Amino acid sequence: MKKQTKVILIVGIILLIAAAFLYPRWSGNKTDAPAGAGPGAGAGNQSLPVNVIKIQKETLQNQLQVSGTILPNESVNLRSEISGLVTRINFKEGQYVAKGAPLLYLDDDELQAQYQRLQYTQKLFETQENRQKQLLAREAISQEEYDIVLNQYNTALTDIKLIEAQLRKTIIRAPFNGILGLRQVSEGSVIGTNDVIVNVVNIDPIKIEFSIPERYATQVKIGSSVYFTSGTADQETDGIVYAYEPQIDQATRTLKLRAQSPNKEGKFLPGMFVKIRFVLGSIEDALMVPAESVIPELEGYKVFVVGADGNAEERKIEIGTRTESHVQVISGLNEGDVVLTTGVMQVRQGMPLNPTQIN
Repeated sequence: MKKQTKVILIVGIILLIAAAFLYPRWSGNKTDAPAGAGPGAGAGNQSLPVNVIKIQKETLQNQLQVSGTILPNESVNLRSEISGLVTRINFKEGQYVAKGAPLLYLDDDELQAQYQRLQYTQKLFETQENRQKQLLAREAISQEEYDIVLNQYNTALTDIKLIEAQLRKTIIRAPFNGILGLRQVSEGSVIGTNDVIVNVVNIDPIKIEFSIPERYATQVKIGSSVYFTSGTADQETDGIVYAYEPQIDQATRTLKLRAQSPNKEGKFLPGMFVKIRFVLGSIEDALMVPAESVIPELEGYKVFVVGADGNAEERKIEIGTRTESHVQVISGLNEGDVVLTTGVMQVRQGMPLNPTQIN
């Protein structure tokens, strides 16, 4: 019995020593923990890091990005008005020609013979008309006899003018200043009215044809500016709208326009595809915000700004024109407001912010 009591006493002493050794650790863990510690403690007091931009009034160019095609100022497939034998070709392919320059000659021997015969006839009738006029003055002949001779003389003059017109058609001339294309006929060939002789193109200035959506039709004005680039020229070239169709294309719901631009260096050729920046107009003192700042809602749009207390403030806005990267704000913001550009989906009304202003 004494032995058992002794064993129990020893075990008890060991337990007391172990308890004394462990108690300070448990006690320290409890007392060192800050009040309210636990998951999420202090999260409500953290500031959200965001990028912001200070909005200023600026000039907004209301413009569209569309595609178009280069057209020549003038272009024609040159043909003869009459059939005939080609006797001489007076041009080289690819050369520049001035308006009225003779390019091709057709055989005119038969017409020249008819012309000479009519000239002789005309001289004969002219002499007869003068003689009959003198006789009529002396009343030696009747007015009817004189009128017959006069009619013959006038008919001869008309026949001469007809042959002269046909002779002019045997010489094919350049219809306007331009550059010649590739020749399609040769000397000695007989051509008809449907045969193409050569293509003549005027490319200075050039025309730019493009279409815009019908909702912008009322904003189109003669003299509006366009800026365009092609695959061969990265630098923008400017042009001026000079005409547009007076009706909307029902198939595409677009309005077709044409602009004109100088092309002295010949950088642009007909048929080229171009990207066009069409300026519809300018808006002075516009407030623009980055597109990523605008949050769409069922009832409109909103943005977040940095309030006077440094916390997030929600603003309902009305938007206007959109560009590739910005949106015009018509109402809801003032010049100098600091608008959030990042964190717009995480921020809430009144949340503390840690803003970093960007340019």
